[in-house]
Amino acid sequence: MMVVTFKLLHFLSGLFVSLKLLALAQEENQFIYHGFTGANLLLNDIAKIHPNGLLELTNTSKHQIGRAFFPFPFQFNTSLFNNSRSLSFSTQFVFAMVPELPTFGGHGIAFTVSPSVNFTGALAGRYLGILNSTTDGLSSNHLLAVEIDANRNPDFKDINDNHIGIDLNKLLSIDSAPVTYFSDEEKENKSLNLKSGKLMHLWIDYDEVERLLNVTVGPITRTKPTLPLLSTSLDLSSLMLDSMYVGFSSSTGAVASSHYILGWSFNRSGQAQSLDVSKLPSLPPQRKSRRKPSLRIALPAIAAIILVLAISGAVYIIRRKKYEELREDWEQEYGPQRFSYKDLYKATRGFSDRELLGRGGFGMVYRGVLPSSNKQVAVKKVSHDSRHGIKEFVSEIVSMGRLRHRNLVQLLGYCRRKGELLLVYDYMPNGSLDKLLFRNDTPILNWVMRYQILRGVASALLYLHEEWQQVVLHRDVKASNVLLDADLNGRLGDFGLARFQEHGSTPHTTNVVGTIGYLAPEITRTGKSTTCSDVFSFGTFMLEVACGRRPVESERPPEEVVLVDWVFECWKRGAILDTVDPRLEGDYVEEEMELVLKLCLLCTHRTPSARPSMRQAVQYLDGNATLPDLPLQGTGIGLVPVSNEASREHVSSYSFSDSESILSGR
Repeated sequence: MMVVTFKLLHFLSGLFVSLKLLALAQEENQFIYHGFTGANLLLNDIAKIHPNGLLELTNTSKHQIGRAFFPFPFQFNTSLFNNSRSLSFSTQFVFAMVPELPTFGGHGIAFTVSPSVNFTGALAGRYLGILNSTTDGLSSNHLLAVEIDANRNPDFKDINDNHIGIDLNKLLSIDSAPVTYFSDEEKENKSLNLKSGKLMHLWIDYDEVERLLNVTVGPITRTKPTLPLLSTSLDLSSLMLDSMYVGFSSSTGAVASSHYILGWSFNRSGQAQSLDVSKLPSLPPQRKSRRKPSLRIALPAIAAIILVLAISGAVYIIRRKKYEELREDWEQEYGPQRFSYKDLYKATRGFSDRELLGRGGFGMVYRGVLPSSNKQVAVKKVSHDSRHGIKEFVSEIVSMGRLRHRNLVQLLGYCRRKGELLLVYDYMPNGSLDKLLFRNDTPILNWVMRYQILRGVASALLYLHEEWQQVVLHRDVKASNVLLDADLNGRLGDFGLARFQEHGSTPHTTNVVGTIGYLAPEITRTGKSTTCSDVFSFGTFMLEVACGRRPVESERPPEEVVLVDWVFECWKRGAILDTVDPRLEGDYVEEEMELVLKLCLLCTHRTPSARPSMRQAVQYLDGNATLPDLPLQGTGIGLVPVSNEASREHVSSYSFSDSESILSGR
């Protein structure tokens, strides 16, 4: 009986000791401070505890460090009752940053988990008192820090001057976010300003099982938000040593802030205890200058302020006038195709002469790079009078912007100012075709390139005549209106004389528009433009490409002045290839060249109904149809002779309702 009693007493004694050790272990694994009066923290550099228990890490001194750490390391090694190694921990604290200058913070606070409290060589400023340029990034640091950063440092790729980040062994954060908290009532994120001087509550929780580090922030007037600011997957097994200290490090730089910790709770083996805000110490009152500036100082200061305001107002008015636009309510539906004048001004470097691509009777064209997308564009400045049908004019411009074909120059949009219209196009780096055809100081286009350009422009005209939702009459097809992209593909542009009409409708009589040498004969008689008149211009354009000369050249012998008549006469003599551009030096496919020259003669027939449609022209050029024979005798092919004085005139009515002056600026 005595043996049994002795064994029972021995068991109870052991159980008591175990429970005592468990309680001690739990106490050693956690703590909570509401203020730090009597706390045995390890304080370094300028950190101090105020009489009311407020922990001040730094004051407004420049380039200083302040640290405060719990005096004993926490054991993350084998626990008392099992062999598992637990790395989970939870902490929360209330802090405040009171900057010396309202809009400049310096630099911030880092909650730090470190194997030592000896940070030899650590620097102030951007290094937050825990690292320097040599130690930053070393795996031997075994350092985890959650930085509360009120200063943006480009070297560490900080996202802004008001963020929280997670750092492992270096101050380039593996994850960071602007300081916000999730409002459970309003179901949205709310911003917090670290430099406001207000109290804020921060929670840090690491779950070893989930390998997840959550950082949550909020004002002290709210409970812990349900959604964290940062939730980062993290494996700390290689970073955490068996024995680690926890605490705070803070620093100032060229600008300074007072950094305060008011309360702190930590638990290595469970959830940290909640802080009671009512038990926290108060911040010191912010100092205000008691000296009133003398009148002698105040008056010059007031005068200087007034002068600065006046200069600023004048600059604002000048800048506003500089970028002023005309905008009317009816233009809102064209919003996506409307560019701001400010963007176009910057894109062309203020419409600098260095960016000038060309000039003509209707305006000048500039190269530009849009600041928003870095896209190269061509910007044409055209004078206009807003009293003449500008609404219909812009409507037609927007309609042109909806045209989509690989062989059309894309009109991207427009901008309006008083007395000025700006049109924005895709930039064509190789300029207009006529420069390569007619100038001796440019590279020679071989026949393969020329034939490909002809097929491309024919395809574009077919799209305009038959394949778009309306019939688009270009009314000014010529080599100078064909632009070359980077791959020397021909793109038909300059829709300044273009006109829209419904499929199947009868053309209306308008003023005679176009360029002498390309005008179909019926236009001069009736004033009516049709798809047949575009075919006529296309035929003349093909002659330009094949023969390497303009349609009318008065300085040539009389029989060669009008190109189409000369080609027709040569064809009748069986010598049509004599008209081929001599710069080709005979390097071309004869069958293709004969096809092009004969097709030119068909397209320039004086009778509109005798001309092929653009669909037929494409089929001939693609080799999908056989070109009909030309009549050897007859008067149906050729231009009406023109006088030398008129040979280079550009005929236009300058009417806004016909969109005749939009694009002709070469």
